[in-house]
Amino acid sequence: MPVLPGAEPYHHQGTEVGVLLCHGFTGSPQSLRPWAERLAERGFTVSVPLLPGHGTRWEDLRLTGWQDWYAEVDRELRALRDRCSQVFTAGLSMGGALALRLAAKHGGDVSGVVAVNPANRLHGLFAQSLPVTRHLVRTVPGIAGDIAKEGAVEIGYDRVPLHAAHSLRTFLRLVDGELPQVTQPLLLFRSREDRVVPAADSARILSRVSSTDVTEIVLEQSRHVATLDQDADRIIEESLAFIGRLATGAGKEGTTARG
Repeated sequence: MPVLPGAEPYHHQGTEVGVLLCHGFTGSPQSLRPWAERLAERGFTVSVPLLPGHGTRWEDLRLTGWQDWYAEVDRELRALRDRCSQVFTAGLSMGGALALRLAAKHGGDVSGVVAVNPANRLHGLFAQSLPVTRHLVRTVPGIAGDIAKEGAVEIGYDRVPLHAAHSLRTFLRLVDGELPQVTQPLLLFRSREDRVVPAADSARILSRVSSTDVTEIVLEQSRHVATLDQDADRIIEESLAFIGRLATGAGKEGTTARG
């Protein structure tokens, strides 16, 4: 199945400092492309893989699960480690959960994590009934496109296959149990208004990681897909500063900041 125009994976070979960006559930690398290109302009080696089942049609997503999505970013991380002396993981929404699990599982091979509106669980009665509902209902309306900025568009599915949503629920519960294994510096962005992932998810993540170098930044002008929204430049500049600080070996013994 052809990839949707604009949803292609992105790769750039640069310095020995690599950044792996992970997109969200039902989304594509397009939601991270401006961020990836700015990192590349600064000379970093950058990889934004297209997760299996994404970027084509929702019927393809129905045939995949969290093991497929995680395996893809795990392969990309290993490939970056072969080429780079340091690697950072980053992601949006489910991509933030993927980035955190990579940090938990790979330890010292990940130098830091940047998470934008990271997901920690599926919420509400809908999530609780998924084990049964997925056998009765194929899809529900999509979650893509929660952006405040006028004219900004996210390439994502207009339907969510419930078999894939159930797999996501399983994955997020798994990651929650592994969060204490995350010890790397963490930069977390949270939108004040987010119609997809509530603030409770970020709070839960911050309460469970073992990182001591932690910064939380609240985005006042963006909704869920903040990487394409009005705070996109702030995400880029703050992440560049975060990576630059750690890549140069400065400030690794950081303190916890809240903003």
